[in-house]
Amino acid sequence: MWRQPVNLESLNNAPEYMGTFLNIQFTGVTGNTLTATMPVTQKVKQPYGILHGGASVVLAETVGSYASALVMDPAVSMAVGLEVNANHLKPVTSGAVKAVCSPLHLGRKTHVWDIRIYNEQEQLTCISRLTVAIIPKQPFE
Repeated sequence: MWRQPVNLESLNNAPEYMGTFLNIQFTGVTGNTLTATMPVTQKVKQPYGILHGGASVVLAETVGSYASALVMDPAVSMAVGLEVNANHLKPVTSGAVKAVCSPLHLGRKTHVWDIRIYNEQEQLTCISRLTVAIIPKQPFE
């Protein structure tokens, strides 16, 4: 599925962006999945002491957007989030969460990804679906 072999080290050496601020790290790849983790620290918790749903969405959109970039030609196209939703199923208070991303649809103009987020006990904590638009490469100012 991937355009070329996936190098996790290069994915983790990206310039600073929202994902690096939240310490998101790519940790695994298979023939049709990309996995990333995020530590559950104070900066990703809500005032009640549990993982903020928005942080889970950032994790989901990060892994899904990267997955789209890995199956398209970055010389001519860009992958940009079009729609994301998430169902938060179980609170997380500590440790780390793991997002496993797999494709539901890989078209010429859109990709749809299923992202499942798990706690350290491998319990499902969030289900997300991300739709990515594949657009012509262009500069943004």
